Amino acid sequence: MSMTTVASVHTISPLSPTIGAEIGGLDLRQPLPDSVIASLRAALVEWKVLFFRDQPLTTDEHLDFARRFGSLEKHPFAPAKPDFPEVLAITHDADSPGYENTWHSDVTWRLQPSLGSILLNVECPPVGGDTLFANMEAAYDGLPEQVQDRIDGLVAMHDFDSFRRRLRARGATPEQLNAFDIEYPNAFHPVVRTHPETGRRSIYVNDAFTKHIVDMDPTESAELLAVLYRQAAVPEYQCRFRWEQFSIAFWDNRSSQHYAVSDYFPSRRCAERVTICGDKPYFDPTIPRTEPSDRYKGRVATARSAVAGAANGYR
Repeated sequence: MSMTTVASVHTISPLSPTIGAEIGGLDLRQPLPDSVIASLRAALVEWKVLFFRDQPLTTDEHLDFARRFGSLEKHPFAPAKPDFPEVLAITHDADSPGYENTWHSDVTWRLQPSLGSILLNVECPPVGGDTLFANMEAAYDGLPEQVQDRIDGLVAMHDFDSFRRRLRARGATPEQLNAFDIEYPNAFHPVVRTHPETGRRSIYVNDAFTKHIVDMDPTESAELLAVLYRQAAVPEYQCRFRWEQFSIAFWDNRSSQHYAVSDYFPSRRCAERVTICGDKPYFDPTIPRTEPSDRYKGRVATARSAVAGAANGYR
């Protein structure tokens, strides 16, 4: 695919027609003009995930870049880098196997989930450890119309149960867990989210944190969620990124999901993630559905025929 110049400063090289683009020509260690930040934000909304190579940022530089896109959140359960509470330290090795190998959008258990995440890879395994990203707007576009009609306007409950189990395993007391439950109550988000910058619709449930659809029979809820979860796994909606040391991925949590492949055990992989605060998800029925983007319309049509059989129960 051809490379295009944006703002005469940096380039965008798509990884697939559907999602993901590598940004060239920028040194993120340097202060960037507002015009470049605006171009990057527009590219993020369009491509869902941006990749940068050879960016040996210090922690302060990582934070400075992220703050150009919004205020930063602190993760209440996962370990932070010492002296940097806004930096999530992610290390997996023989003593700590990777567990992010499920399709998810970050922190959807929050009442106001994140806008996006910026992850800097510090140490790579010799082979493996790729991350897959899925365009959940394309995944929504690829659903049969009767399933779209069924899910528009539904609400699902999200919970941090996976972290609760890890806290309990590390010795958290019932009183400590109860305090977390009070501070981070269950979140109720639309099954289909309207993107606040484009108005496009995307699937906003994920296997990691979504528990059930509100006011629906549990069996039907589980069956419908299974159909929606499978959409992220359709290759036509994906790209796959092979990490190198000092590579960066910046993804839009409002319209994408990701899957960190844990195939490198017992090798070591270290990364640092900074997360940008977001807003409350909503579904706006007054904004009509849009046609799939011309650049991946054919892929959506192909994938839609593949999922039609699994979705026949939802007419």
